[in-house]
Amino acid sequence: MNAHELTLAGLNEHRLFTILDLTGTFAFAISGAVAARDRGLDLFGIMAIAFIVACGGGVMRDLCIGAVPPTGLTDWRYLTVAMAAAWMSIAANKFVVRLAHPVILFDSLGLGLFAVTGAQKAIIYGHNAEVAVLLGVVTAVGGGVVRDVLLNRVPVILQKEIYASAALVGATIEVLGETLGWTTVWLPWFALLTCFTLRLLALRYGWHLRLSDTARD
Repeated sequence: MNAHELTLAGLNEHRLFTILDLTGTFAFAISGAVAARDRGLDLFGIMAIAFIVACGGGVMRDLCIGAVPPTGLTDWRYLTVAMAAAWMSIAANKFVVRLAHPVILFDSLGLGLFAVTGAQKAIIYGHNAEVAVLLGVVTAVGGGVVRDVLLNRVPVILQKEIYASAALVGATIEVLGETLGWTTVWLPWFALLTCFTLRLLALRYGWHLRLSDTARD
C-alpha cells in the first residue's frame, strides 16, 4: 500500500469515527431530552440535560486520554447536533412518544455507538487494549450516569440491568478486531450492533447479572 492509499484509509477511518460519534451524540441527546421532559424540566433544563448526556461520556474519555480541550466542548458540531436532537424531541414529541420506550431505545443506540468510538479514540491516542476497552465503557455509560444523577434517579449502571456489560462487550469486540488487524468498515458496525442487540434482548427477556438469593446466602 503506497502513501496515497494509506492517507485515504486514514481519512476514511477518521470520517467513519466522526459519523459514529455524532450519531451517538444525537441518540444520547434525544434520550436525555425525553427523560428531562418526563421529569417536567423547563426548556433550558431539557437543553442542558440533552447536551450533558450527549457529550458527558466523551468529555470524560478525552480528559482521561489527554485529548484536551475535549472535542465535545470545542467542536461546534457536537453542540449543534445535541441541540438539534433536543429540539426535534420537543417538536416531534408525539412521534417520539409513539416509539416503544423512547429513552431506552435511544439510550441503547447511544450506548453501542459510544462504546465503539470511545475504544477507537483511545487506540488512536496510543493506549493499550485494556485502557481502550475501559474508556469505551466510560464513554458509553458516563453521560447516562450524569443524566440519572441530575434527574434524581438511581443510575442504570448501578441497577441489575445489563448496561455496562453490553458496552463492555461492544468495546471488547472493537478493540479485539483492531488488535487483530480487522480494519474493515464492518467492524465498528458489528460491535455496536452486538452491544445494542444485547441491551435490548436483556430488557426483553429480563437478563441480568444479579446474584441469586442462594448465592448471596
